[in-house]
Amino acid sequence: MQLNHGLHLAYTTNVHRAETWAETFDALNKHTLAIRHQVCPQFPYGIGLRLSNRAAHELAEPDRLVEFQHWLYHNNSYVFTLNGFPYGQFQRDRVKELAYRPDWATPERLNYTKLLFDLLAELLPEGVAGSVSTLPGSFKEFHPHPDEVRMMRANLWHCVEHIARVSEQTGRQLHLGLEPEPLCLLESSAETIHLFDRLRAEHPHDPRLDLHLGVNYDTCHFAVEFEEPQNALACLVNHGVKISKIHLSAALKAYPTPAARAALRRLANDTFLHQVVVRDPAGGRKIYRDLEDALATEPMEDDPQTEWRVHFHVPLHATAPPLSNTNDHALGVLDLLAEYPDICSHLEMETYAWDVLPPELKARDLTAQITAEYGWALAQLQARGMAG
Repeated sequence: MQLNHGLHLAYTTNVHRAETWAETFDALNKHTLAIRHQVCPQFPYGIGLRLSNRAAHELAEPDRLVEFQHWLYHNNSYVFTLNGFPYGQFQRDRVKELAYRPDWATPERLNYTKLLFDLLAELLPEGVAGSVSTLPGSFKEFHPHPDEVRMMRANLWHCVEHIARVSEQTGRQLHLGLEPEPLCLLESSAETIHLFDRLRAEHPHDPRLDLHLGVNYDTCHFAVEFEEPQNALACLVNHGVKISKIHLSAALKAYPTPAARAALRRLANDTFLHQVVVRDPAGGRKIYRDLEDALATEPMEDDPQTEWRVHFHVPLHATAPPLSNTNDHALGVLDLLAEYPDICSHLEMETYAWDVLPPELKARDLTAQITAEYGWALAQLQARGMAG
């Protein structure tokens, strides 16, 4: 939906189990329209669409694309952003490190992302910019060779060239957002800035880089890294890095008491990776690949001075003591956006972990869950003058 200052808000449909276009379209009809009826029945409704590689190729069939364009028109809805992070099946029994395959060293990732921009250019309404979010290069555990890292930069540049061509041909303003995430090739603002420095050195004085490549700032991911928005977001903006999209999302925050550890143990699952960053009272940090690793290694504390941040996307509007969440980071980002609304125009809620949430964090059904998150987000935006 369109807000004040030209902002757009959506939820990302990667929460729905959908690999094919038929499954994706079914989820839009079953869930997205029901949510739209609750939160935005009278005005154009923005959709943050997730397309797998398979679904993207199926939607690219001319008749199917025209059918979807008509569906958007008849339902007073529009697509302004695509989630291009997960390439294949995402809501399945085991995702874990497969979420980062194929990475940006491969032609598969490049071709998939180019196709997403071709589709987005056909779906965007007149006068609305379009964004695609993507993984931040690769996963550090894959130990990419320096030649592979160079190939990632080359593929990103080839994608920038493609985005620039499509933008010029269609008159659309299109941009790709790399999404830093714990234990990925880019996980911090400093690593992200370093990549942009390398790309600028390799393509000096070429305006296409800064116009069409930026960052998808996920408030869950940066909070897990213990970065503060006044530092991370400000550093990126001051360095001239485009903020392509902002994911409004929350991570788990805990102190390792026996009760908190018991609650975290119930959340460990085989579906997603839940990277954990542990910070001691002196500010030292340790990072663990998954929740099970942290629970097996870190000592239990009765009077804890150590804080855990867990990459587990939990609802923005709900907490489950003894655990809490990091939505204060999202609020800090909204504070900055209220002061400088030109930072970014795309906002997307991304609590994709519905299937693995504990009962105390779930609403009665998925539609109610996402509607409640809209309620939280819109209230915060209204309080800051960004929504009516």
